[in-house]
Amino acid sequence: MRLSPLDIQNHTFATRLRGLDPSEVEAFLQAVSDDFEGLLRERDELSRRVHELEERVEELGSQEGALKDTLLTAQNLTEDLKQTAMRESEVRIAEAEVQAERIIQASHRRAARLAEDIRELKALRARLAAALKTTVETHLSLIESLGEPDSAELEESKIAYLRTQAAPGEG
Repeated sequence: MRLSPLDIQNHTFATRLRGLDPSEVEAFLQAVSDDFEGLLRERDELSRRVHELEERVEELGSQEGALKDTLLTAQNLTEDLKQTAMRESEVRIAEAEVQAERIIQASHRRAARLAEDIRELKALRARLAAALKTTVETHLSLIESLGEPDSAELEESKIAYLRTQAAPGEG
């Protein structure tokens, strides 16, 4: 049977001859009742506090689980991001290499076109130089074929000139 502070206060003892001092018994019972009441309140408060702490521990346990799940998710996400970044960098490097190869091939094609243009220009220059040389040689041979007039022709032309000059004055 559990006693309450009220049970202790209301308890009466049978009196006998030459029994206990009733006021001392009542004072003692009052003190015991007060201490017992304080202990019950303290026990109730501690029980309430234990219940609160158990709820808090349970709450923190669930939060710990959520944090572990979040951490695991973050680690997996980080790993996925690393792998994605590596794949993207590999793709970009490959694209850059392809573009560089295209640029190199275009440069080689342009260099080949320029070399062909240079060969064509050199051939054109050689043809022009040959044509000019032929023209100069042709003109030189024409000049040489004209040559200097014969001395007989030169004398006849002088005589003809003199006659034309003398004729207007004679007449």
